[in-house]
Amino acid sequence: MKIKVIAVGKVKKKFFKQGIQEYVQRLHPYCQLDIVEVADEKAPETLSAAQMEQVKTVEGDRILQKINPDDYVFTLEILGKEYSSEEFATKLSELMTYGHSKITFVIGGSLGLSPKVIQRSDQAVSFGRFTMPHQLMRLVLSEQIYRAFMINAGNPYHK
Repeated sequence: MKIKVIAVGKVKKKFFKQGIQEYVQRLHPYCQLDIVEVADEKAPETLSAAQMEQVKTVEGDRILQKINPDDYVFTLEILGKEYSSEEFATKLSELMTYGHSKITFVIGGSLGLSPKVIQRSDQAVSFGRFTMPHQLMRLVLSEQIYRAFMINAGNPYHK
C-alpha cells in the first residue's frame, strides 16, 4: 500500500521533522508513506475575499498536480467526518480490502482548500474543530496512520 500526504508549505521546526520521520520509518514494514510538500502562495497579511480565493486556487492547482487519477483522496477539513482511531483503522483496512492501494491525504494551506481540491476529494475527514498549525497536523496525521496500522495488526501500541 502507498500512502501520500500532500501538504502546503514546508515543515520548519526540527522537532516536527523528527517526529514525522519517526512515523515514516515505523510505517515502512506496513506501507510506503510519502510526504509531498507544495509551495504555499505568498500573500500579504490582509487579503480581500477575492485575493483569498486566488491564493487557494493557486495552491489547489499545485495540490491537484500531485494527485494521481487512481488515488483515494482524503481532505482534512474542519467540517469533515470525525473518526475514532479504531474507526479510522477500519476505514483504511476496508479501502485496502476493496482495491484502493493508493491513498492520499491533503492538508491545505492557512486559508484552507480550493473548491477544486474539495471536489476531487473522496472523503473529508476532521481531527476536530481545533485549529492546529499545519506542521503539527502533519505529525498528528502521521501518528494516526501508524496507529491505524498497529490496530489492524493487533499490536499493543494502541493501548
